[in-house]
Amino acid sequence: EGPREEIMYVPCIYRNTGRKKPDFLATVDIDPKSPRYCQVIHRLPMPNLGDELHHSGWNACSSCFGDATKKRNRLILPSLISSRIYVVDVGTDPRAPRLFKVVNPEDVFWKCNLGYPHTSHCLGSGEIMISSLGDPAGNGKGGFILLDAETFEIKGTWEKGDKVPPMGYDFWYQPRHNVLISTEWGIPKFLGYGFDPNDLKKGRYGRRLNVWDWTTHAYVQAIDVGEDAAPLEIRFLHNPNAAEGFVGCTISSAIHRFYKTERGDWAAEKVIQVPSKKVEGWLLPEMPGFLTDILISLDDRFLYFSNWLHGDIRQYDISNTRQPKLVGQVFVGGSIAKGGPVKVCRDEELQSQPEPFFIKGKRVPGGPQMIQLSLDGKRLYITTSLYSAWDRQFYPDLPREGSVMLQLDVDTERGGMKVNENFLEPDGPCMAHEMRYPGGDCTSDIWV
Repeated sequence: EGPREEIMYVPCIYRNTGRKKPDFLATVDIDPKSPRYCQVIHRLPMPNLGDELHHSGWNACSSCFGDATKKRNRLILPSLISSRIYVVDVGTDPRAPRLFKVVNPEDVFWKCNLGYPHTSHCLGSGEIMISSLGDPAGNGKGGFILLDAETFEIKGTWEKGDKVPPMGYDFWYQPRHNVLISTEWGIPKFLGYGFDPNDLKKGRYGRRLNVWDWTTHAYVQAIDVGEDAAPLEIRFLHNPNAAEGFVGCTISSAIHRFYKTERGDWAAEKVIQVPSKKVEGWLLPEMPGFLTDILISLDDRFLYFSNWLHGDIRQYDISNTRQPKLVGQVFVGGSIAKGGPVKVCRDEELQSQPEPFFIKGKRVPGGPQMIQLSLDGKRLYITTSLYSAWDRQFYPDLPREGSVMLQLDVDTERGGMKVNENFLEPDGPCMAHEMRYPGGDCTSDIWV
């Protein structure tokens, strides 16, 4: 029921592109009535090089909207590589954000013994919580940085006790079920060199969902989803009473439903599997979909995810959460298009390789990666960069040409998606990642 989105904030990355420029936060005009529709209307450069901005979060929750003293006026920007945390003022002038505060990496290292910060969520307690991938030396370690939401000073770590997971990445919490669940990507010092399939057998990629007691902050359970999983984005259903959700596993290209059991602990079951394609002319003889981002519509009816390597966005009806039903699929790039270096020899899903994707006369490099849905569920936005070291490896043209932002129109009645041929934000040449609307969206809001 919220207003239609008019602007969007997008972190844009220069690391590994060959350009010695600081990353910046782009403000993109997404109002079709505006003369500057789908253009960058403001750039806020960071004061340092090589940060690798990635994901972002807010200083206050949707659950605080009844509290007049709380305003969602600060955007939290952790840097995946430098471990800096930027706090951006988006309240004074939403169309031209300005830097408010910088939390130095030394403070993160010394006060938390953590590094490589990733997901930021606001808490109902008036704090901000940021997950980390590892320790300051780049070893894997799952932990959480706590910031004061007023001063943005580091308060320490959220987790308590000696037991911590071997890796970290994303997280979602649900106080009504006294739980936080986090995921695992991989060991930071190996991720930085690109994807090495041999690292799977060496235990350098994540395979667990890690369950935490919300009240005591103790690590209580690990759910194994497979050696080749690398579970990344995790989403509970938005209904705060629901004790279930979905997680996307990148390398195994599977969606697992996680849920609370009758015993009171948590379990997971695979509900979607994207088949690998037998190929020639690629890194391996079989190409996984490389499922990188997922989200759930605010009404909990549809699940969306991106296959970064195959090049398609999928929409599933999750009215029955145990049996998702594919209702929409669109190819917007990827590695298996006709006329490219990759030949598909066996494909369980497609009769032929998809056509190359052009929009406004431009062939889109890369594949669909980060996604964000409008509040009414009718518009799905896409960016095409995953992580600069992997962008450079899998899509060599991407760092040179830059990533893009696209938009799909969604049928919210029967399901189905189509490309908005009038929307293309070249944004570059740089690498655009996660998208946020002022006031919250489908992946930043947790209702308590």
